Amino acid sequence: MISRRNIRVKVMQLLYMIEAADNLVAFKKPVEELQKQLDRSRELFVYLLYFLTEVARYAETSAQARASRNLPSQDDLNVNIKIAGNEFLWQILENPSFQKALELDKPQLIIDKELVKKIYTELTETDKYKEYISLQSREKAKEKEIIKLIFTQLMLPNESFINHLEELFNNWDDDADMMDQLMLNYIQKPAGYNLQEMLSPEKWDFAKTLLSTTLEKKEYCAELIKPKLKNWDSERIAVLDMVLMRMGVCELLYFETIPTKVTINEYIDLAKDYSTPQSGQFVNGILDNIHKEMLESGKIRKINFKNKA
Repeated sequence: MISRRNIRVKVMQLLYMIEAADNLVAFKKPVEELQKQLDRSRELFVYLLYFLTEVARYAETSAQARASRNLPSQDDLNVNIKIAGNEFLWQILENPSFQKALELDKPQLIIDKELVKKIYTELTETDKYKEYISLQSREKAKEKEIIKLIFTQLMLPNESFINHLEELFNNWDDDADMMDQLMLNYIQKPAGYNLQEMLSPEKWDFAKTLLSTTLEKKEYCAELIKPKLKNWDSERIAVLDMVLMRMGVCELLYFETIPTKVTINEYIDLAKDYSTPQSGQFVNGILDNIHKEMLESGKIRKINFKNKA
């Protein structure tokens, strides 16, 4: 499932695009645009998952091709296809949510079969794979480990695969970190994922409210932020830093169930990861200052569930 951090990143990216846009007509309906971007992220995730399964299943295709040669060797007739029966692989393949995703998104229509073959070939040359097929047993940990290896060590580091993704999905650059996290989480616990509802109703409400509130309260947030800049020229502050601070202020003021410490820490981390090297400390100082001021004036009210009856 997409996390709140993932949501903050998607909202941040959209707000940055809106700020940088010369023509705002394209963003007349920002909530709808956010929904489209989240849908594209889901399609990208489904494709990554499908590609992963196809690499593992290629063992059977390879074995059939080698056995059908005019003069097959003994090796051609005895290709080890253990991975095609990988129990963890079949947990994914038989998952109703995955099967429905194949029907809806049809990743099979855009897959690069030659690239699948290339990555499978690279897999068969690894020591981990040779060790895997040499084992007679099917240990759960080993079954999962070899599937994870395909994604982390063969797909992601492969320049041809990344170029392939960039051609198919213009959101790959923006979503790469999120996809890495989601795929690893899925491999850890596939049964916990519904590919038709990667964003729960509660998190979708958080996403659209965060976006709408940050847009609606832009001027008010600017009034709170500018006095705290001291010697900084607000016009020269990085656009992304301003976007993050506005989002942070909105969370502090209007999201009563999110603890202030969580909000501040989240936006410090986002500033560090997505803006300049100094941005984390800068955003921390501004948000902490505004938090203290708003708290003293009684404008920040948070629900403490621990104290509720």
